[in-house]
Parts: sequence; C-alpha cells; structure tokens
Amino acid sequence: MFTKYFLLVTLLLIGSASWAHHGWSSYDANKTLKLTVPLAEVRYRNPHAEVEVEHEGKRWLVILAPISRMESRGLPSDALAAGKTVTIEGYPRSDGSAEIRAERITVDGKTIELR
Repeated sequence: MFTKYFLLVTLLLIGSASWAHHGWSSYDANKTLKLTVPLAEVRYRNPHAEVEVEHEGKRWLVILAPISRMESRGLPSDALAAGKTVTIEGYPRSDGSAEIRAERITVDGKTIELR
C-alpha cells in the first residue's frame, strides 16, 4: 500500500515539475520584444541558460535555450559575458513581470535560433 502511494506522489511531483518547466504559455507570443543591450549577468547552465539585462529601468531575466542546443548551433559559453552587447528577440511574460523567453540572440553579428 505504501509503495502505491509513494509511486503516485512521485509521479505527480514529476508531472507538475515538468509542466512548470515547460510553461511557455505564460509568455505573450503576440508581443515580441527586440532589445539591443549589454549583458548584466550570465548563467550558462542547465536546464536553460539565462542572462539578465537592464531595460526601461528594470532588470529583466531572459530565458535562453538549453546549453547543448546553443552549443550545437554555434553559441559556446565563452561567447556570452557580462558587459557584451547582444540583441535579444523574444516574448515577455503575460503577467507583466520582467522576464523574456528568448527566441533568438545575436552575438558578435551571428544570430542563433534558440527554439
């Protein structure tokens, strides 16, 4: 009996974590932002790399792609560094929080499709 409940709880937790991680519906795909800004912070890690930028007086969190995808498309970790100016195109969160789901990033004149 315990094993059955443990398995059920485990599956529910895994399912909810997966749903939260891939909740792309919380971004407004009808409103595209294109920012050319210096990177304030870079976190090149899984499950998605992230950068932070300053825009309109706010610090924005930008969700990039998994590092394996970025590297396979020609964007290694050393291409992103704090202070480097990049162009980011993506969708802002629908709830108005300062977060963007990036669709592409242009670094050193090279555009990388992230999705």
